[in-house]
Amino acid sequence: MTTRMSVSELEAFLDKVFPQIHYGGRTYFIEEVGPLTARMRCDYHERHLRPGGTISGPTMMALADLALYVAILAQIGPVELAVTTSLNYNFLRKPGQCALIAEARLLKLGKRLAVGEVLLTSQGESDLVCHATGTYSIPAGR
Repeated sequence: MTTRMSVSELEAFLDKVFPQIHYGGRTYFIEEVGPLTARMRCDYHERHLRPGGTISGPTMMALADLALYVAILAQIGPVELAVTTSLNYNFLRKPGQCALIAEARLLKLGKRLAVGEVLLTSQGESDLVCHATGTYSIPAGR
């Protein structure tokens, strides 16, 4: 299976339809896409911190959601209204004070639904900080 959108095409699409994710400066980056996969990075920044100096849950949740969206779009093309219908997060350990890496993998890509999982780690570490699963609704006639 080949991808329908490259990293640069995906970045341009996100910049156009979701410019707000870069408010205050760019911290989310698409590192690579492949058949049913995407790898993203969220750079460490103080705006992503919670009390105690660790990266916040909402930051991890946003990265996981975005990584699944990117993995789906890489396969189906620029579909703005592919939307999240469910997400589940298991926070496993405190992330380090460094970038977060998201490895997204689609488990099912159908005509109307996509299901996937995301493994989040601190950059340079192998232990998971969060495991997420999600389902997206894909509009008809994409």
